[in-house]
Amino acid sequence: MYMAARRAPVADSRQRYNGAAGQMYVYGNAVPKPEQAPERKRVKRPKKKVSRQVQKNRKKALRMSPGYVVFLSAAAILALVICVNYVKLQSRLTSYSKNIAALQGELADMREENHTKYNAVMDSVNLEEIREKAQEGLGMVYATPDQVVGYQRPSADYVKQYENIPEDGVLAQSDKK
Repeated sequence: MYMAARRAPVADSRQRYNGAAGQMYVYGNAVPKPEQAPERKRVKRPKKKVSRQVQKNRKKALRMSPGYVVFLSAAAILALVICVNYVKLQSRLTSYSKNIAALQGELADMREENHTKYNAVMDSVNLEEIREKAQEGLGMVYATPDQVVGYQRPSADYVKQYENIPEDGVLAQSDKK
Protein backbone atom coordinates (compact mmCIF):
# COMPACT_ATOMS: atom_id res chain seq x y z
CA MET A 1 0.00 0.00 0.00
CA TYR A 2 1.24 3.47 -0.86
CA MET A 3 0.82 6.54 1.21
CA ALA A 4 -0.71 9.57 -0.44
CA ALA A 5 1.44 11.96 1.56
CA ARG A 6 4.06 14.35 0.23
CA ARG A 7 6.98 12.98 -1.63
CA ALA A 8 10.45 13.74 -0.49
CA PRO A 9 12.53 15.90 -2.84
CA VAL A 10 14.38 13.88 -5.43
CA ALA A 11 17.95 14.62 -6.41
CA ASP A 12 17.11 14.11 -10.10
CA SER A 13 17.38 17.35 -12.09
CA ARG A 14 14.16 16.61 -13.96
CA GLN A 15 12.01 16.89 -10.85
CA ARG A 16 11.71 19.86 -8.57
CA TYR A 17 9.89 19.97 -5.23
CA ASN A 18 7.69 22.94 -4.31
CA GLY A 19 7.82 22.93 -0.52
CA ALA A 20 5.23 25.69 -0.01
CA ALA A 21 2.43 23.97 -1.88
CA GLY A 22 3.57 20.43 -1.25
CA GLN A 23 3.52 19.48 -4.93
CA MET A 24 6.17 18.07 -7.21
CA TYR A 25 6.86 19.46 -10.69
CA VAL A 26 8.01 17.00 -13.29
CA TYR A 27 9.90 18.27 -16.34
CA GLY A 28 10.32 16.29 -19.51
CA ASN A 29 8.11 13.95 -21.53
CA ALA A 30 8.04 10.97 -19.17
CA VAL A 31 5.58 11.61 -16.37
CA PRO A 32 5.29 8.90 -13.73
CA LYS A 33 1.91 7.44 -12.96
CA PRO A 34 0.26 9.03 -9.96
CA GLU A 35 -0.13 7.00 -6.84
CA GLN A 36 -3.62 5.67 -6.36
CA ALA A 37 -5.41 5.78 -3.08
CA PRO A 38 -6.93 2.54 -1.91
CA GLU A 39 -10.55 2.00 -2.78
CA ARG A 40 -12.99 2.58 0.00
CA LYS A 41 -15.62 0.07 0.74
CA ARG A 42 -19.12 1.37 0.51
CA VAL A 43 -21.12 0.78 3.56
CA LYS A 44 -24.79 0.12 3.01
CA ARG A 45 -26.90 2.03 5.41
CA PRO A 46 -30.11 0.48 6.49
CA LYS A 47 -33.21 2.34 5.32
CA LYS A 48 -35.18 4.02 8.01
CA LYS A 49 -38.64 2.67 8.33
CA VAL A 50 -41.32 5.27 7.72
CA SER A 51 -44.81 4.91 9.02
CA ARG A 52 -47.77 4.48 6.70
CA GLN A 53 -49.18 7.88 7.62
CA VAL A 54 -45.94 9.63 6.63
CA GLN A 55 -45.92 7.74 3.33
CA LYS A 56 -49.53 8.76 2.67
CA ASN A 57 -48.76 12.39 3.48
CA ARG A 58 -45.77 12.38 1.13
CA LYS A 59 -47.83 10.91 -1.72
CA LYS A 60 -50.61 13.38 -1.04
CA ALA A 61 -48.16 16.29 -1.11
CA LEU A 62 -46.86 15.17 -4.49
CA ARG A 63 -50.34 15.02 -6.02
CA MET A 64 -52.01 18.20 -7.26
CA SER A 65 -55.67 18.86 -6.75
CA PRO A 66 -57.83 19.83 -9.76
CA GLY A 67 -58.39 23.31 -8.32
CA TYR A 68 -54.67 23.88 -8.04
CA VAL A 69 -54.12 22.69 -11.61
CA VAL A 70 -56.83 25.08 -12.85
CA PHE A 71 -55.27 27.94 -10.88
CA LEU A 72 -51.78 27.25 -12.25
CA SER A 73 -53.16 26.95 -15.80
CA ALA A 74 -55.02 30.26 -15.48
CA ALA A 75 -51.91 31.95 -14.07
CA ALA A 76 -49.75 30.60 -16.90
CA ILE A 77 -52.27 31.73 -19.54
CA LEU A 78 -52.51 35.16 -17.93
CA ALA A 79 -48.72 35.48 -17.87
CA LEU A 80 -48.57 34.45 -21.53
CA VAL A 81 -51.23 37.02 -22.51
CA ILE A 82 -49.40 39.76 -20.61
CA CYS A 83 -46.09 38.86 -22.28
CA VAL A 84 -47.65 38.83 -25.76
CA ASN A 85 -49.31 42.21 -25.17
CA TYR A 86 -46.03 43.63 -23.86
CA VAL A 87 -44.20 42.49 -26.99
CA LYS A 88 -46.96 43.99 -29.17
CA LEU A 89 -46.72 47.31 -27.32
CA GLN A 90 -42.95 47.35 -27.68
CA SER A 91 -43.29 46.65 -31.39
CA ARG A 92 -45.87 49.41 -31.82
CA LEU A 93 -43.69 51.84 -29.85
CA THR A 94 -40.72 51.04 -32.06
CA SER A 95 -42.75 51.57 -35.23
CA TYR A 96 -44.13 54.88 -33.89
CA SER A 97 -40.60 56.02 -33.05
CA LYS A 98 -39.43 55.19 -36.57
CA ASN A 99 -42.45 56.99 -38.04
CA ILE A 100 -41.78 60.08 -35.90
CA ALA A 101 -38.14 60.11 -36.98
CA ALA A 102 -39.17 59.88 -40.65
CA LEU A 103 -41.71 62.70 -40.24
CA GLN A 104 -39.15 64.88 -38.45
CA GLY A 105 -36.73 64.34 -41.32
CA GLU A 106 -39.46 65.25 -43.82
CA LEU A 107 -40.31 68.38 -41.81
CA ALA A 108 -36.67 69.44 -41.73
CA ASP A 109 -36.44 68.98 -45.51
CA MET A 110 -39.63 71.02 -46.03
CA ARG A 111 -38.38 73.81 -43.77
CA GLU A 112 -35.09 73.93 -45.63
CA GLU A 113 -36.89 74.03 -48.98
CA ASN A 114 -39.25 76.75 -47.70
CA HIS A 115 -36.33 78.80 -46.39
CA THR A 116 -34.51 78.45 -49.70
CA LYS A 117 -37.57 79.54 -51.71
CA TYR A 118 -38.20 82.48 -49.35
CA ASN A 119 -34.62 83.67 -49.78
CA ALA A 120 -34.93 83.29 -53.56
CA VAL A 121 -38.12 85.43 -53.58
CA MET A 122 -36.58 88.05 -51.30
CA ASP A 123 -33.48 88.23 -53.49
CA SER A 124 -35.58 88.61 -56.64
CA VAL A 125 -37.42 91.69 -55.30
CA ASN A 126 -35.69 94.93 -56.26
CA LEU A 127 -37.15 97.80 -54.24
CA GLU A 128 -35.50 100.46 -56.41
CA GLU A 129 -37.18 99.04 -59.51
CA ILE A 130 -40.57 99.01 -57.74
CA ARG A 131 -40.12 102.68 -56.69
CA GLU A 132 -39.27 103.71 -60.24
CA LYS A 133 -42.32 101.91 -61.70
CA ALA A 134 -44.59 103.45 -59.06
CA GLN A 135 -43.33 107.01 -59.63
CA GLU A 136 -42.87 106.94 -63.38
CA GLY A 137 -45.40 104.41 -64.61
CA LEU A 138 -48.22 105.01 -62.11
CA GLY A 139 -47.53 108.69 -61.28
CA MET A 140 -47.21 108.10 -57.54
CA VAL A 141 -45.38 110.66 -55.37
CA TYR A 142 -44.15 110.74 -51.76
CA ALA A 143 -46.55 112.27 -49.22
CA THR A 144 -45.82 115.79 -48.03
CA PRO A 145 -45.53 116.45 -44.28
CA ASP A 146 -48.95 118.17 -44.16
CA GLN A 147 -50.58 115.04 -45.63
CA VAL A 148 -49.25 112.79 -42.85
CA VAL A 149 -51.73 112.34 -39.99
CA GLY A 150 -50.52 110.87 -36.73
CA TYR A 151 -52.94 108.80 -34.71
CA GLN A 152 -53.12 106.91 -31.48
CA ARG A 153 -53.56 103.27 -32.18
CA PRO A 154 -55.91 101.13 -30.18
CA SER A 155 -54.79 97.89 -28.50
CA ALA A 156 -54.63 95.98 -31.79
CA ASP A 157 -51.40 95.76 -33.76
CA TYR A 158 -53.03 96.90 -36.99
CA VAL A 159 -55.88 99.11 -38.15
CA LYS A 160 -58.38 98.50 -40.93
CA GLN A 161 -59.44 101.82 -42.33
CA TYR A 162 -63.13 101.87 -43.27
CA GLU A 163 -63.45 105.67 -43.06
CA ASN A 164 -61.22 108.73 -42.91
CA ILE A 165 -58.99 109.25 -39.90
CA PRO A 166 -60.31 112.13 -37.75
CA GLU A 167 -58.29 115.35 -37.51
CA ASP A 168 -57.49 114.84 -33.82
CA GLY A 169 -55.90 111.45 -34.74
CA VAL A 170 -57.86 109.38 -32.22
CA LEU A 171 -59.30 106.28 -33.91
CA ALA A 172 -61.06 104.61 -31.01
CA GLN A 173 -61.43 105.28 -27.36
CA SER A 174 -61.38 102.48 -24.86
CA ASP A 175 -63.03 102.56 -21.46
CA LYS A 176 -59.90 100.89 -20.06
CA LYS A 177 -56.99 103.14 -19.19
